Amino acid sequence: MGTAVRGEIENSIKECEIVVREFDPSKDLTSVEEVEKRCEVGPSGKLSLFTDLLGDPICRVRHSPAFLMLVAELSSTKEIVGMIRGCIKTVTCGKKLSRKNDPTTKTLPIYTKVAYILGLRVSPSHRRMGIGKKLVHRMEEWFVQNGAEYSYLATENDNHASVNLFTNKCGYSKFRTPSVLVNPVFAHRLPVSNRVTLIKLSPSDAESLYRRRFSTTEFFPRDIDSVLNNSLNLGTFLAVPRGCGYTQASWLGADQFLCDPPESWAVLSVWNCKDVFRLEVRGASRMRKTLAKTTRILDKFLPFLRLPSIPELFRPFGLHFLYGLGGEGPSAAKFVKSLCAHAHNLAKEGGCSVVATEVANLEPLKVGVPHWKRLSCDEDLWCIKRLGEDYSDGSVGDWTKSPPGLSIFVDPREF
Repeated sequence: MGTAVRGEIENSIKECEIVVREFDPSKDLTSVEEVEKRCEVGPSGKLSLFTDLLGDPICRVRHSPAFLMLVAELSSTKEIVGMIRGCIKTVTCGKKLSRKNDPTTKTLPIYTKVAYILGLRVSPSHRRMGIGKKLVHRMEEWFVQNGAEYSYLATENDNHASVNLFTNKCGYSKFRTPSVLVNPVFAHRLPVSNRVTLIKLSPSDAESLYRRRFSTTEFFPRDIDSVLNNSLNLGTFLAVPRGCGYTQASWLGADQFLCDPPESWAVLSVWNCKDVFRLEVRGASRMRKTLAKTTRILDKFLPFLRLPSIPELFRPFGLHFLYGLGGEGPSAAKFVKSLCAHAHNLAKEGGCSVVATEVANLEPLKVGVPHWKRLSCDEDLWCIKRLGEDYSDGSVGDWTKSPPGLSIFVDPREF
């Protein structure tokens, strides 16, 4: 018998010995953390990003309306060798006119139930045995049982193993390529333009503004109120021209604002990822660490110079995620820049090392988001799969084949 054939038979036997079941926190926690550690051994001599889930393996899905974590274990030894997380929510997948053939009527969102896959891990010693595929298929079964019409995930373009698994073996197609923009948090505060007034909105006002202006944006979550009222949401901030009549003291609500908005305005919300997980860059040389520390020392003792400094990324650090970026008018991008400066200062007060956001590649306000190219990712890869034939809220065709829009709404619960 040939070596290749024998290997295939052995792998098939081993795959049959794998049991996929729901994660049990009372007995699986230690084993799951061990698999996470084995999967995060970076390549020698290269920088790698590691994630600390702070002892909660489901922290990145538990704030979604429905979620599940599955583990793969060897039936003989009960050793856990893989895991996957997934969640389900209802989002915007298109838009329609409230009255057909009447262009003067407003557009309404078309919603669909969508599932999201994240945190797929297979122990290095048990790869190429079909475990990842088996975990994905079992998770998809749960998605379908709970009414999900699509499943999607985010991965890196250069993660060839992940891309191959989902696109070649699991039936997913490349769908969107948003940009992840990351900016360091300096030791000094960033100035906010004196031509801009910032107003912190209540969750109810923020919900009203988002639903009335951004509910037709792709991936807008139908339960935006749950997001805005979550304890991890640090606030929604509105930027308007100074002297336009709108201030924190004179604020009368989002409905009145939208009836008579200024020529330009912008909005964003801030999510506290620091209390969910921590990140750490490993593999840096001693010289790189020393240079980074030197920039921080200079920034700390000479803050008036406003020198850009490299934050402490070589130990576990936290981040704030900026989401719900939007606005209108010719100066909207400039107002976004002021909002990002305010978000930077919030992150500084919160002890974070970076602020991050994710926007569509074609997002007009992208130019207003400060970021370091070396910390950012120009093209994150989102892959999608159609799970069912039925569509909620009318027919939109096959969403997986729709062209990208100018904007996308990235749910902070899944970042």
